[in-house]
Amino acid sequence: MKFLDKILNKKEEEAQKKADLKKAAKVRDDKKENLKNKDDKKIVKDIKKDTKVVKTDEKNTEEKDEVKKEVKKIKNGNAYKILVKPLITEKAGDLGKLNKYLFEVSKDANKIEVSKAIEEVYSVRPKSINIIRVKGKTVRRGKIKGKRKDWKKAIVTLSKEQSINIYEGV
Repeated sequence: MKFLDKILNKKEEEAQKKADLKKAAKVRDDKKENLKNKDDKKIVKDIKKDTKVVKTDEKNTEEKDEVKKEVKKIKNGNAYKILVKPLITEKAGDLGKLNKYLFEVSKDANKIEVSKAIEEVYSVRPKSINIIRVKGKTVRRGKIKGKRKDWKKAIVTLSKEQSINIYEGV
């Protein structure tokens, strides 16, 4: 008899838990509906950017315009994934005099993505972009042979009046 009582008690507890979960879900849904009804006058839009949430009112058009600008900037939020690093070499320094800058870019990036990333990060519109695929060299360490990674290099040409301050801290 004790065994059957234990099984019945467990089933009753499980049923009680399910009923409690349903009640909690109903309460949560009711709260959401109440919040929607209270905000009839204010229409609030949530625009997610990375982890932050910016809330704006429909009435306040200035804030709305600022948020739109921020969203446009964030559209290509993966700019730092596309532009791996600026290349600082002797050749890059010589090209800098001709208003050309070298960047290591992601392997799957194309000219359009690189152009948008340069615009987003440095606020400069490139005149032209050339992309070069660089094959990784084969290297040896004693008997062991290996190969360096393949990578992409982008040469970004700017118009005469524009420039990028890459070499400031070097």
